[in-house]
Amino acid sequence: MSGQPGFAMLALIGFCIVFEAGREICFKLGADSSTLLQALAKPVIWLGIGFWAIEVVAWISALEYMPLSIAYPLMSLSYVAILLGGALVFNESVSKSHAAGAFLITAGVACIGSTGI
Repeated sequence: MSGQPGFAMLALIGFCIVFEAGREICFKLGADSSTLLQALAKPVIWLGIGFWAIEVVAWISALEYMPLSIAYPLMSLSYVAILLGGALVFNESVSKSHAAGAFLITAGVACIGSTGI
């Protein structure tokens, strides 16, 4: 394991971020049922579970080659991706404080990246 992840590892982390956001969007789409059993009968829930399963494999692969102290902070960009997904897919509003939080997360990841990537 090296301390300097290359483009392939950063792309793998990006893949994990996209699949994590996709999973959460699928779960939200299926969450309008009144019971858990009704939700589990929806294909979109199973699509989200599929996203999760693929993400787990990709995440373990990334951790095989990248230090956890770099990989995990990069995964916090999933918060930003989910914020954007909620706004785009569900028309959720993004307040100034939401936008500021997303900016701070991104800035924090950039700070970590400048020291470790």
